[in-house]
Amino acid sequence: MTAGPKSPMIYAGVDTHADTHHVAIVDANGREVDDREFPATTEGYRLILEWLSSCGTIVDVGIEGSASYGAGLTRYLHNADISVSEVPHPSRRLRRASGKSDELDAYAAARVVLSRHQLSTPKRGDGAIEAIRALRVASTSSTKAATASMNTLRALIVTAPDELREQLRGLSAATLLTRCVDLPTDAERLSDPAEATKMALRSLATRSKLLRSEATQLKKNLAALVADAAPATSAVFGLGTDTAAALLITIGDNPDRLRSEASFAHLCGVAPVPASSGKTHRHRLHRGGDRRANQALHTAVIVRLRYHNGAREYANRRTTEGKSMPEIIRCQKRYLAREVFTALRTDYRDLTP
Repeated sequence: MTAGPKSPMIYAGVDTHADTHHVAIVDANGREVDDREFPATTEGYRLILEWLSSCGTIVDVGIEGSASYGAGLTRYLHNADISVSEVPHPSRRLRRASGKSDELDAYAAARVVLSRHQLSTPKRGDGAIEAIRALRVASTSSTKAATASMNTLRALIVTAPDELREQLRGLSAATLLTRCVDLPTDAERLSDPAEATKMALRSLATRSKLLRSEATQLKKNLAALVADAAPATSAVFGLGTDTAAALLITIGDNPDRLRSEASFAHLCGVAPVPASSGKTHRHRLHRGGDRRANQALHTAVIVRLRYHNGAREYANRRTTEGKSMPEIIRCQKRYLAREVFTALRTDYRDLTP
């Protein structure tokens, strides 16, 4: 949706929030054209597009927070065939010099789009990978909550009355939960520390069992979805359901984010950068990129070093050459990124119509 052939070329920037979006427009020379605030709703998105189209030919729209507060607007503009870019947060130096407001941030985003500096392709969030992300968020949350409940239960047993502590000490997790769920309680005697502790243990055990059951079901659903959407990636040795899902979420639903194997390595934080000084000549992995993807590759490398013959042989050979284990792991992460990139390209080719 664009204006007529004689309309000016415009670049827009959006400062996103939970309830409102502030949109600013600059022309091809960076001059401020206009700015307005819109509600962060479907009707608000329609008004944004209508207003932008009335101001000129839309070249690109830069959205700050396209994967959070700006996700809905990003999807709406994508569906309307409008070019959208993810812009970084305004620099602290700029904010110290010019101040901070929604209007200033929106104009800063528009000028970043015009300069084409530090832009990235936003995730579309409208396909199978978005479904994987949603399930992984719920699964991770359930697992963490179940672990927290179990840790609290064990900590409470440490300070429980002696007769209760003796009954529950040294039990496995499953047996402990069953025993605590079956503890008899008397609501009329809660002033007694033993009775209050029993009720607390019963509550924590019931919660932990429920969360464990929920996490198990979510993991099954997530495993089935990942295996169906990315069979080649799932087949890479060392990648489990959670680590494969993390790598898929890093890319998102648009395969154009997989521009090259080197860019994927940068995205995962495993691209080597020089770290030499004087007589020391070495490289390290750069510390940018998506840290969840970096953690997924690190976990997979640890698994491969333990169970994969090729990885163990490589580690032994490099150890005899004087390399330390951290250096060997860094090299392995870079090699694994190359293998994962090939698998991801195969999966995204099958996912893309």
